[in-house]
Amino acid sequence: MKLKKTLKIIAGVVVFFTLPTLLLLGYIYFKYNEDVPVGIEGEAADALADNMLDALDYEAYKKTDYIEWTFQNKRRYEWDKANNLCTVRWKEYKVDLHLNFPERSNAYVHSFKISGEQKDQLVTTALNYFNNDSFWIAAPYKVYDDGVKRSVVKRDGKNSLLVTYTQGGTTPGDSYLWSFDTTGKPLKFKMWTDLLPMDGLEASWSDWTTTSTGAQLPTFHKILFFGFEINHIKTTR
Repeated sequence: MKLKKTLKIIAGVVVFFTLPTLLLLGYIYFKYNEDVPVGIEGEAADALADNMLDALDYEAYKKTDYIEWTFQNKRRYEWDKANNLCTVRWKEYKVDLHLNFPERSNAYVHSFKISGEQKDQLVTTALNYFNNDSFWIAAPYKVYDDGVKRSVVKRDGKNSLLVTYTQGGTTPGDSYLWSFDTTGKPLKFKMWTDLLPMDGLEASWSDWTTTSTGAQLPTFHKILFFGFEINHIKTTR
């Protein structure tokens, strides 16, 4: 009898905690999950992209040679944008990334230089971190990268910009649907990427700071109920 009662209590606790979670996940799935919309490529899409870059003062970003930032207070980046080099720090690790030729990168554990398989693993990890975390500060400035497709999608009577990356990064093939304020500045985007468990999730791009070089960079993003900070931003020319 005691065993039966115990099992009932355990089952009740499991249902109590898992049922609301399952209902919430189901609600989120049916609210946000959607296929990638079909857009129209051409001059109108390029004009929308140009308007976004003008609103962000793209020229100031282009003239910025160096950017430092911390992602979620976990990973620190020192990006020599002019030479495409970046030092990535997390936990006891440091990797000096050569972004054009990753095999030339160097890796350190507790300031001791390492080699072989452990080095290769750390370089791969650092490169994946960089691809993800730099995207969250620089995505609007990448709309004219090689292999990028731009198209216009009509949403709620307004034009949105669908950007698809056909090459590069960690997960080529990702698509993002940008929405803008009245000046053309990004407010948010919807995402279709293999890194997420469902399609069409939305992330905010509404918290911007203007750095010492004039480059405008985001400081906070929110996805559903979760937010993450980008801080300790520093830029130089």
